Amino acid sequence: MKKIKVIIAVASLVFIMAFNIDKNRIEPEQKLTATEIIKKSEENFRGLSSTATMKMTIVRPKWKKTTTMKTWSLGDEYSMTLVTGPASDKGTAFLKRDSEVWNWQPKIDRVIKMNPSMMSQGWMGSDLKNDDMVRESSIVKDYNHKLLKKVKYGEHICYKIEMTPKEDAAVVWGKIWILIDTKHFLQLKTEFYDEDDELVNKFLGTDIKELGGRTITSKMIIKPADEPNNQTILEYEDIAFGVNLKEDFFTIQNMKKLK
Repeated sequence: MKKIKVIIAVASLVFIMAFNIDKNRIEPEQKLTATEIIKKSEENFRGLSSTATMKMTIVRPKWKKTTTMKTWSLGDEYSMTLVTGPASDKGTAFLKRDSEVWNWQPKIDRVIKMNPSMMSQGWMGSDLKNDDMVRESSIVKDYNHKLLKKVKYGEHICYKIEMTPKEDAAVVWGKIWILIDTKHFLQLKTEFYDEDDELVNKFLGTDIKELGGRTITSKMIIKPADEPNNQTILEYEDIAFGVNLKEDFFTIQNMKKLK
């Protein structure tokens, strides 16, 4: 009889524990597709609209050059960039509307429409490509996305995603690998490959901080694979999200008037 009572007590305890475990069970992490992860990352970084002040430092073995600029963006279809310094480049501006990009050069009083072949050229003498800076191509719309696995990168757990261009997309890169932090969806490391599968550039997102009410990587270091002593550092000094911008702000006329 005592044995039976013990068995019943143990069985009851197991049942209660199982019930409580089930009741307090933590739901498994929501599974996101690679495209959803990329979208969340871009939305966190860009917002629906934003303005920012930035500086870009080109580092070479024997010299450095710093360029300051202002940027305006509306989604991933519209953006403008105004160079504010140094004096030799001041007033130079870039405009993107959908898939079209223009460059205003005040010194020669000329607007140049940039064709797709120009997007693979260096931006303002830096290690950035024109496409990297003005974002003619969209990493959401122009690429197929494949979630490879989760990896540890420094102190961060990241999604590792491979992006390959869609068949009809006019893009610069043959393949992109990107590490996106699982907590804040920050782009921490990106590798850009050409059509021959050769590594061209490596982007490192660093200096994580809160700017404009969001957690972002405030510094990006661009390192060309074939010139290890060269690098370009892009730093956000200030950024505001959710600003009042409309499509009619992004015109060639406004680009020429920016200050």
